[in-house]
Amino acid sequence: MRTAVDGIDDELWSAIGDPTRRRVLDLLLTRGGGTATSLSDQLPVSRQAVAKHLGILDRTGLVHGVTAGRERRYEISEAQFARAIAQLNAVGTAWDSRLARLKRIAEQIQRSQQQ
Repeated sequence: MRTAVDGIDDELWSAIGDPTRRRVLDLLLTRGGGTATSLSDQLPVSRQAVAKHLGILDRTGLVHGVTAGRERRYEISEAQFARAIAQLNAVGTAWDSRLARLKRIAEQIQRSQQQ
């Protein structure tokens, strides 16, 4: 997996950035797992589209599939989800710091304009 200099996995976040994949992840979390067929019953896309989305999620490690007969059953990879959550928290902390700095700068500008 490609990792950006700042420790954020771009492929992981690109995979999560797609609304259909987020819905697939939500369904897997809610149901505890599923196949492309069972998931496509709950989504406005074809089974083949769901299979492609699952393939992307599998490549990024967010889900893992196990062959069950003619289909693959997918489940959430808890370790990769924990990693994604840690990255999201780190990004949130970094942006909180940046926004606080911008606020201080804006306040300084406002004070200097009032004088």
